[in-house]
Amino acid sequence: MNSVQQEQGAGWIREQIAAERRELAGVFAGLTAEQWNSPSLCEGWRVREVVAHMSTGFRHSTARTLGELVRSGGNVHRMADRIARRDAAALTEDRLAAALAEHAEHPWRPPVGGRIAALAHDAVHGLDVTVALGLRARLPLPRAAALLGTVSARSLRFFGARLEGVRLRATDLDWSYGQGPLPVEGRAEHLLLVAYGRRVPAGLLSGAGAERFTR
Repeated sequence: MNSVQQEQGAGWIREQIAAERRELAGVFAGLTAEQWNSPSLCEGWRVREVVAHMSTGFRHSTARTLGELVRSGGNVHRMADRIARRDAAALTEDRLAAALAEHAEHPWRPPVGGRIAALAHDAVHGLDVTVALGLRARLPLPRAAALLGTVSARSLRFFGARLEGVRLRATDLDWSYGQGPLPVEGRAEHLLLVAYGRRVPAGLLSGAGAERFTR
Protein backbone atom coordinates (compact mmCIF):
# COMPACT_ATOMS: atom_id res chain seq x y z
CA MET A 1 0.00 0.00 0.00
CA ASN A 2 1.11 3.58 -0.62
CA SER A 3 0.87 6.26 2.08
CA VAL A 4 -2.57 7.42 0.96
CA GLN A 5 -3.98 3.90 1.10
CA GLN A 6 -2.40 3.26 4.51
CA GLU A 7 -3.95 6.45 5.87
CA GLN A 8 -7.41 5.93 4.40
CA GLY A 9 -7.66 2.13 4.48
CA ALA A 10 -9.49 -0.46 2.42
CA GLY A 11 -12.87 0.92 3.42
CA TRP A 12 -11.97 4.28 1.90
CA ILE A 13 -10.96 2.61 -1.35
CA ARG A 14 -14.29 0.76 -1.51
CA GLU A 15 -16.10 4.07 -0.97
CA GLN A 16 -14.10 5.68 -3.75
CA ILE A 17 -14.86 2.83 -6.16
CA ALA A 18 -18.60 3.20 -5.52
CA ALA A 19 -18.44 6.98 -5.82
CA GLU A 20 -16.43 6.79 -9.04
CA ARG A 21 -18.93 4.45 -10.66
CA ARG A 22 -21.93 6.55 -9.65
CA GLU A 23 -20.30 9.78 -10.78
CA LEU A 24 -19.30 8.32 -14.13
CA ALA A 25 -22.77 6.82 -14.63
CA GLY A 26 -24.16 10.35 -14.27
CA VAL A 27 -21.66 11.70 -16.79
CA PHE A 28 -22.37 8.92 -19.30
CA ALA A 29 -26.14 9.33 -18.93
CA GLY A 30 -25.78 12.91 -20.17
CA LEU A 31 -23.81 12.15 -23.33
CA THR A 32 -25.23 12.82 -26.77
CA ALA A 33 -25.42 10.19 -29.51
CA GLU A 34 -22.51 11.91 -31.23
CA GLN A 35 -20.40 11.70 -28.07
CA TRP A 36 -21.18 8.01 -27.59
CA ASN A 37 -19.79 7.35 -31.05
CA SER A 38 -16.74 9.62 -30.70
CA PRO A 39 -13.20 8.23 -30.36
CA SER A 40 -11.90 7.65 -26.84
CA LEU A 41 -8.28 7.64 -25.69
CA CYS A 42 -8.30 3.83 -25.98
CA GLU A 43 -6.95 3.11 -29.44
CA GLY A 44 -9.65 1.67 -31.70
CA TRP A 45 -12.49 2.13 -29.22
CA ARG A 46 -15.26 4.68 -29.30
CA VAL A 47 -16.78 5.93 -26.06
CA ARG A 48 -19.42 3.18 -26.21
CA GLU A 49 -16.82 0.39 -26.35
CA VAL A 50 -15.00 1.85 -23.33
CA VAL A 51 -18.18 2.07 -21.27
CA ALA A 52 -19.22 -1.44 -22.30
CA HIS A 53 -15.82 -2.74 -21.23
CA MET A 54 -16.07 -1.03 -17.83
CA SER A 55 -19.07 -3.13 -16.80
CA THR A 56 -17.98 -6.46 -18.31
CA GLY A 57 -16.90 -7.82 -14.92
CA PHE A 58 -20.36 -7.14 -13.47
CA ARG A 59 -22.35 -8.60 -16.34
CA HIS A 60 -20.30 -11.74 -17.03
CA SER A 61 -19.74 -14.58 -14.58
CA THR A 62 -16.28 -16.00 -13.93
CA ALA A 63 -17.19 -19.18 -15.83
CA ARG A 64 -18.41 -17.20 -18.83
CA THR A 65 -15.29 -15.03 -18.78
CA LEU A 66 -13.05 -18.09 -18.77
CA GLY A 67 -15.00 -19.46 -21.71
CA GLU A 68 -14.52 -16.17 -23.57
CA LEU A 69 -10.81 -16.32 -22.78
CA VAL A 70 -10.54 -19.80 -24.31
CA ARG A 71 -12.37 -18.57 -27.41
CA SER A 72 -9.80 -15.77 -27.66
CA GLY A 73 -6.85 -18.17 -27.59
CA GLY A 74 -5.90 -17.16 -24.05
CA ASN A 75 -5.21 -13.57 -25.10
CA VAL A 76 -6.80 -11.25 -22.51
CA HIS A 77 -6.54 -8.14 -24.68
CA ARG A 78 -8.15 -9.89 -27.65
CA MET A 79 -10.94 -11.13 -25.41
CA ALA A 80 -11.57 -7.67 -23.94
CA ASP A 81 -11.69 -6.10 -27.38
CA ARG A 82 -14.11 -8.69 -28.79
CA ILE A 83 -16.49 -8.50 -25.81
CA ALA A 84 -16.44 -4.69 -25.71
CA ARG A 85 -17.33 -4.43 -29.39
CA ARG A 86 -20.05 -7.05 -29.12
CA ASP A 87 -21.66 -5.59 -25.99
CA ALA A 88 -21.39 -2.01 -27.25
CA ALA A 89 -23.39 -3.03 -30.30
CA ALA A 90 -25.97 -5.04 -28.35
CA LEU A 91 -26.72 -2.73 -25.39
CA THR A 92 -28.47 0.61 -25.47
CA GLU A 93 -26.70 3.73 -24.27
CA ASP A 94 -29.05 3.92 -21.28
CA ARG A 95 -28.15 0.36 -20.24
CA LEU A 96 -24.43 0.96 -20.67
CA ALA A 97 -24.57 4.01 -18.41
CA ALA A 98 -26.88 2.43 -15.84
CA ALA A 99 -24.71 -0.68 -15.40
CA LEU A 100 -22.11 1.30 -13.45
CA ALA A 101 -24.59 2.87 -11.05
CA GLU A 102 -26.43 -0.42 -10.52
CA HIS A 103 -23.17 -2.18 -9.66
CA ALA A 104 -21.49 0.62 -7.72
CA GLU A 105 -20.96 -1.69 -4.72
CA HIS A 106 -19.96 -4.74 -6.79
CA PRO A 107 -16.79 -6.40 -5.39
CA TRP A 108 -15.27 -7.08 -8.84
CA ARG A 109 -11.55 -6.48 -9.15
CA PRO A 110 -8.93 -7.26 -11.81
CA PRO A 111 -7.00 -10.55 -11.53
CA VAL A 112 -4.05 -8.68 -9.99
CA GLY A 113 -3.77 -5.51 -7.96
CA GLY A 114 -6.67 -5.80 -5.52
CA ARG A 115 -9.16 -3.04 -4.70
CA ILE A 116 -6.91 -0.18 -5.77
CA ALA A 117 -6.62 -1.79 -9.21
CA ALA A 118 -10.43 -1.83 -9.47
CA LEU A 119 -10.47 1.89 -8.68
CA ALA A 120 -7.76 2.49 -11.29
CA HIS A 121 -9.73 0.50 -13.87
CA ASP A 122 -12.80 2.69 -13.39
CA ALA A 123 -10.99 6.00 -13.07
CA VAL A 124 -8.62 5.61 -16.00
CA HIS A 125 -11.32 4.37 -18.35
CA GLY A 126 -13.51 7.22 -17.17
CA LEU A 127 -10.73 9.61 -18.15
CA ASP A 128 -10.42 7.82 -21.49
CA VAL A 129 -13.91 9.17 -22.13
CA THR A 130 -14.05 12.55 -20.39
CA VAL A 131 -10.64 13.78 -21.51
CA ALA A 132 -11.17 12.62 -25.08
CA LEU A 133 -14.50 14.50 -25.17
CA GLY A 134 -13.01 17.62 -23.62
CA LEU A 135 -15.31 17.50 -20.59
CA ARG A 136 -14.38 19.35 -17.42
CA ALA A 137 -11.99 17.74 -14.95
CA ARG A 138 -13.84 15.61 -12.39
CA LEU A 139 -11.45 13.11 -10.76
CA PRO A 140 -11.06 14.23 -7.11
CA LEU A 141 -7.45 14.87 -6.11
CA PRO A 142 -7.39 12.36 -3.20
CA ARG A 143 -8.51 9.67 -5.65
CA ALA A 144 -5.91 10.73 -8.20
CA ALA A 145 -3.20 10.83 -5.52
CA ALA A 146 -4.01 7.27 -4.38
CA LEU A 147 -3.72 6.00 -7.94
CA LEU A 148 -0.55 7.91 -8.78
CA GLY A 149 0.95 6.43 -5.63
CA THR A 150 0.74 2.97 -7.20
CA VAL A 151 2.81 3.91 -10.27
CA SER A 152 5.92 1.73 -10.44
CA ALA A 153 8.33 0.29 -12.99
CA ARG A 154 6.20 -2.85 -13.01
CA SER A 155 2.93 -1.03 -13.66
CA LEU A 156 4.54 1.07 -16.39
CA ARG A 157 5.73 -2.07 -18.18
CA PHE A 158 2.31 -3.70 -17.89
CA PHE A 159 0.51 -0.73 -19.45
CA GLY A 160 3.20 -0.01 -22.03
CA ALA A 161 4.11 3.44 -20.69
CA ARG A 162 7.59 4.48 -21.89
CA LEU A 163 9.01 7.04 -19.47
CA GLU A 164 12.74 6.70 -20.18
CA GLY A 165 14.48 10.05 -19.73
CA VAL A 166 11.33 11.70 -18.39
CA ARG A 167 10.36 13.21 -15.05
CA LEU A 168 6.63 13.58 -14.44
CA ARG A 169 5.41 16.30 -12.06
CA ALA A 170 1.83 17.10 -11.09
CA THR A 171 0.88 20.77 -10.96
CA ASP A 172 -2.14 20.30 -8.70
CA LEU A 173 -0.70 18.03 -5.98
CA ASP A 174 2.68 17.05 -4.53
CA TRP A 175 3.66 14.12 -6.76
CA SER A 176 6.48 13.37 -9.15
CA TYR A 177 7.98 10.28 -10.76
CA GLY A 178 11.23 9.62 -12.59
CA GLN A 179 14.66 11.24 -12.64
CA GLY A 180 15.08 11.98 -16.34
CA PRO A 181 16.22 15.34 -17.76
CA LEU A 182 12.98 15.91 -19.72
CA PRO A 183 10.20 17.40 -17.57
CA VAL A 184 6.55 16.63 -18.24
CA GLU A 185 4.09 18.62 -16.16
CA GLY A 186 0.32 18.57 -15.96
CA ARG A 187 -2.74 17.94 -13.85
CA ALA A 188 -2.73 14.72 -11.83
CA GLU A 189 -5.47 13.10 -13.91
CA HIS A 190 -3.58 13.78 -17.14
CA LEU A 191 -0.35 12.33 -15.75
CA LEU A 192 -2.34 9.30 -14.60
CA LEU A 193 -3.29 8.72 -18.22
CA VAL A 194 0.36 8.99 -19.25
CA ALA A 195 1.31 6.42 -16.60
CA TYR A 196 -1.32 4.08 -18.05
CA GLY A 197 0.12 4.26 -21.54
CA ARG A 198 -2.21 6.90 -22.99
CA ARG A 199 -1.47 9.88 -25.22
CA VAL A 200 -3.51 12.94 -24.27
CA PRO A 201 -4.91 15.81 -26.36
CA ALA A 202 -2.59 18.71 -27.15
CA GLY A 203 -2.35 21.49 -24.59
CA LEU A 204 -2.82 19.38 -21.46
CA LEU A 205 0.88 18.78 -20.75
CA SER A 206 3.89 21.08 -20.71
CA GLY A 207 7.67 20.64 -20.56
CA ALA A 208 10.41 19.44 -22.86
CA GLY A 209 9.10 15.84 -22.87
CA ALA A 210 5.42 16.61 -23.29
CA GLU A 211 5.20 16.03 -27.03
CA ARG A 212 5.99 12.33 -26.62
CA PHE A 213 2.70 11.85 -24.77
CA THR A 214 0.48 14.11 -26.87
CA ARG A 215 -1.95 12.87 -29.49
